[in-house]
Amino acid sequence: MIGNAIAGCLAPTTLIAPSAVDYLVVAGGGAGGYWSGGGGGAGGFRTATSFSISGSFTVTVGAGGTGTTGNGTNGNDSVLSSITSTGGGRGGGNGAGVTGAGNNGGSGGGPGGLTGAAVGLGNTPSTSPSQGNNGGADGGSAPAFGGGSGGGATLAGTAATASVGGVGGNGTANSYSGSSVTYSGGGGGGVNDTGATGGAGGTGGGGAGTNNAVGVAGTVNLGGGGGGGCGNGAGAGTQRAGGNGGSGVVILRYPDTRLDLTSIGGGLTYTKTTTGGYKIYQFTAGTGTVTI
Repeated sequence: MIGNAIAGCLAPTTLIAPSAVDYLVVAGGGAGGYWSGGGGGAGGFRTATSFSISGSFTVTVGAGGTGTTGNGTNGNDSVLSSITSTGGGRGGGNGAGVTGAGNNGGSGGGPGGLTGAAVGLGNTPSTSPSQGNNGGADGGSAPAFGGGSGGGATLAGTAATASVGGVGGNGTANSYSGSSVTYSGGGGGGVNDTGATGGAGGTGGGGAGTNNAVGVAGTVNLGGGGGGGCGNGAGAGTQRAGGNGGSGVVILRYPDTRLDLTSIGGGLTYTKTTTGGYKIYQFTAGTGTVTI
């Protein structure tokens, strides 16, 4: 009787390692430019389902670019195994020794006001689907000579006018974190005259452009571009830095019927949640090796 009872029991379920994941990889946003500066481009946005993966691989979360009273910096790349999202292009600035053009990147940065310089190009290098969009043109005339805007994951930045900075391009929503979050918005352009208005940042963490203030930073872990900064009148001592870009994020998820990840390198900051039938790993800073 005992033997028959054992024979009739269901065998225990053995969990196995995941062989594929859904991923979201968002790079750091570019910094805004200074002195009626252009908005920074959003960090590259890449996502896919059923991505085959095994063994050990690298995860890197890109930091946002740094805004200065000179040429700021592009955002930094984020990486998941063979997938790289490119940091957003920094916004261009205005004044001696400053590059007017917006830089290329995941999304492109906007040019500095009154420079007539080129917008930064998005989706550079090219991915399919596209990881981002171009920046928007500068205002091109006095008195405020608005700075151009940074591109976002969904839309290019809009062009500035003589009195309003360009509005950053909107980002894209994704729910791999367990709820819908919008990522990779472009930064707004700065302006340079009393009564002028800085451009709004794009949805998805884009920082706003300013008048007589440091540009607003892109949002941390959303990959937003920094807003262009400016000092009203822009005389000595009144020039304002562009806003920093927001850092990126890397998210992977897979069915909760699979094993946990075997190991995660100590250089990575992350959270693990289980919801909606998925195990979700959200990496918010650092770089390291992950093993399935």
